[in-house]
Amino acid sequence: MAFFLAQERTKERFSLLLLDLEEYYFEQHTAYHVTSTLKKQRKIRGSFKICSKSIIFDPEELAEPIIKIPLRDCKKIEFVEEEKNSFNKPGQSAISILSKQVIYIKESNVIAPYRNEREEKTLTFQLEFCSKTEDVVQTLLQLHRASCLEKLGDQTAMIAANLQSRMARSSFDKNCFQSVAENPHMECAVEMVMPLVCNPGHVCVTDKNLYFQPLNGYPENVIQIKLHNVRRIYKRRLGLRPLGLEVFCSENDFCSDIYLKFYSTTDRDEVYYYIATFLENHAIEHTAESYMLQWQRGHLSNYQYLLHLNNLADRSCNDLSQYPVFPWVIADYTSPRLDMTNAATFRDLSKPVGALNKERLDRLLARYRGMPEPSFMYGSHYSSPGYVLFYLVRVAPEHMLCLQNGRYDHADRMFNSIGETWKNCLEGATDFKELIPEFYGTDPSFLENRLSLDLGRRQNGSLVGDVVLPPWATDSSDFLQKHKAALESQYVSEHLHEWIDLVFGFKQRGSEAVAAHNVFHPLTYEGGIDCDSIEDTDQRIAMLTQILEFGQTPKQLFTSPHPQRITPRFQNITRSSSINSPDAELSPASQGEDSSFEDLTEESRRLAWANMESLKPVSSHKIHKEAVTGIAVSRGGSAVFSTSKDSTLKMFSKELKEFQRSMSFSNMALSSCLILADSKTVVCSSWDNNVYFYSVPYGRRQDTLMGHDDAVSKMCWFEDKLYTASWDSTVKVWECNSDSFSTHKRSQFNLLGELEHDAGVNTVSLNPAGTLLVSGCKDGAVTIWDHSSQRTLQQIHCHSGTIHQTDFSPDSRHVLSVGADSCMKVIDVQTGMVISSVKAEEEQRCFCWDGNWVLCGGQSGDLLLWDLLTNTVTKRIPAHSGAVTAMWMSELCTTVITGGEDRQMIFWKLQS
Repeated sequence: MAFFLAQERTKERFSLLLLDLEEYYFEQHTAYHVTSTLKKQRKIRGSFKICSKSIIFDPEELAEPIIKIPLRDCKKIEFVEEEKNSFNKPGQSAISILSKQVIYIKESNVIAPYRNEREEKTLTFQLEFCSKTEDVVQTLLQLHRASCLEKLGDQTAMIAANLQSRMARSSFDKNCFQSVAENPHMECAVEMVMPLVCNPGHVCVTDKNLYFQPLNGYPENVIQIKLHNVRRIYKRRLGLRPLGLEVFCSENDFCSDIYLKFYSTTDRDEVYYYIATFLENHAIEHTAESYMLQWQRGHLSNYQYLLHLNNLADRSCNDLSQYPVFPWVIADYTSPRLDMTNAATFRDLSKPVGALNKERLDRLLARYRGMPEPSFMYGSHYSSPGYVLFYLVRVAPEHMLCLQNGRYDHADRMFNSIGETWKNCLEGATDFKELIPEFYGTDPSFLENRLSLDLGRRQNGSLVGDVVLPPWATDSSDFLQKHKAALESQYVSEHLHEWIDLVFGFKQRGSEAVAAHNVFHPLTYEGGIDCDSIEDTDQRIAMLTQILEFGQTPKQLFTSPHPQRITPRFQNITRSSSINSPDAELSPASQGEDSSFEDLTEESRRLAWANMESLKPVSSHKIHKEAVTGIAVSRGGSAVFSTSKDSTLKMFSKELKEFQRSMSFSNMALSSCLILADSKTVVCSSWDNNVYFYSVPYGRRQDTLMGHDDAVSKMCWFEDKLYTASWDSTVKVWECNSDSFSTHKRSQFNLLGELEHDAGVNTVSLNPAGTLLVSGCKDGAVTIWDHSSQRTLQQIHCHSGTIHQTDFSPDSRHVLSVGADSCMKVIDVQTGMVISSVKAEEEQRCFCWDGNWVLCGGQSGDLLLWDLLTNTVTKRIPAHSGAVTAMWMSELCTTVITGGEDRQMIFWKLQS
């Protein structure tokens, strides 16, 4: 899970979670724990770790427990030296510790509640480098004095002075730079923030990288983030102060790559603005309003929008007091079937959890009216560290043990059942918690006791195991799938703005909050109290601790009512199979506008496909030096344009049967081409990340679109919108004014949307009506998108290798895909089901199809005619001496042009 990215950096048993809250790990020494019995002395080798409030010994033998000695419980820490031996050599020095309490952790290498021995005990440790023993003892005595101070404020100040002294005596090791040519911009002391813990060290920003070097070398000597990989950065409010900075190297993950706490806002802002300046050409800074517009128009899913709002409101998976908050959306956890067409299935999103039960709300309001200032309706919050770990204890047991002093909660208070938890949120006197993003993710591990943890036995005698699911879920994965579907459902889409008003919006505070019964304790709100104004250090620390443990309300993002979403509905995808109903047709764009030679009639198309076995070559031409990658034909068919890996765009006259023009835009391969409806502009995509616009009347490059971070692989055009697929894992939608091309003016390219993928995109195409888009990726995934909302309708991982081409059937009901695995798949658009799968004898590289028949270009160079009703090849037509790499078919399906790795272009015609 994303929550544990930082934890995965190390395989050690030791973790910063073994420390107390607000404790630091300073240094470690290889040492031996010396134990003696009447018969013999035993030495256990391990790591002796000095922390600000404790000593931790982590033995190398996994069967041995980790030993933790709180410094406040130590009665004596001293340097001891063995007597001289018979050879008159000095004995080995050691550290002797007399403590009132010793804590044993991970006994037999099992994650379990800690075992405390509360009796006086002497422990002896010998350092492997015994010359350091006296210095280590002096350090421990200094930290021991701090731990024994009566006032918490004095303890904190003395430990902070020790930390700052250590930081001042060290600096970032520039030998860790990835390159000697790097230029450092700035360096300063920081702390790396992780759930419940912080790790001090130094940050260094160069012209290439962001580095963090922990003071203690844990979990690794240096953490490096390449600046060109950074996609988002956020300033954070941490501990009620503007000291945090969070860096993301992905667009959609809710867990960051690093979260840093600075000691001054000035240092934080300098690093932020340096990285922001570096990113200004690579990333777009979004506001709540810009995300709102994208979501309202359907460009963002409900899940994505909520993640973005959480990010903007200072919620982070690294800060459990400000963990991302998501709503309960389902109210039915008892029915055998989840009916998403019934409004009663869903929770009322216009009310906070505390107001969903009228009887309980009446009791709370009666108490609220009689309460002196500051008054509040709810005595607990909807999001707090305890609630987050309540949900995640099965995957984050060490976090729970850290938060609760080495213990789990009582078994009957654990997260045992989703239905029980919802019932308690409705009826419990102090339980008003919402959910977390994991409930709408894809990893069900937090619902399953995969670690076989002993979480206790309930009063009814049952052990706490997997979470009990609602009857309508067959397993935890099925629960998440249906829960995510509920979040994206029509009902929730129409009402989610009401919940946003409560949590992030205008009903969060003031009279609107009172009217909405949405008033929490004043300490939970940003600016509710100024901790720096509290002079008494003990009171200030206690107040801050209370706030962080109680939970915090998100930063307010909207001060006026949030608009409702414009909910998209499925169009043109609800009829029967095109394979079974070849006559069925949806309303395409004006057929006269797109016809290349004659008016298109359905009858002539059917006749042409029925006669496709009679396809014969008319002529062949070798006009490129490398493989042909794209073919486009002008209106009327007089000119044929082709692109090639040789980096050239060629124009061939069909009438004169000769090559006429050659144009090169860069020294890299051109990957595809298309021609606009007026036949005056040819658009070419290139491996140099650019798209080029070539003016046919003027015979030169007219414009360049620099829109991707990797090769542009494929394009399509519809109604002044250009869709570009790229190996940078995106499909981008651009608004282009085609009139400017015909008048030879420079065009304005407006980015309308960016469709994110998990791998490089190899191909993209639109359905005839321009309402749906399909993309195929290098990882074998086919994704179908709603054009208007730019929302994923289906994602199917149906190929085991790169996808070469995808395309819709003429009626938009099915998608055909071919890939490097030699498979040909037919996918139902509405359900995402693979309704036909064929394993061919050879790799199919490109195709044209009508929903029933497919003309494929194979790796061998032959053309293959497939009948999808029988999944058989009805005709093999010899064509190229190398793989067929490009194919174009006229609107009447009577003319075909193919291009191949043999650099040939072959013109084909149906014989009457």
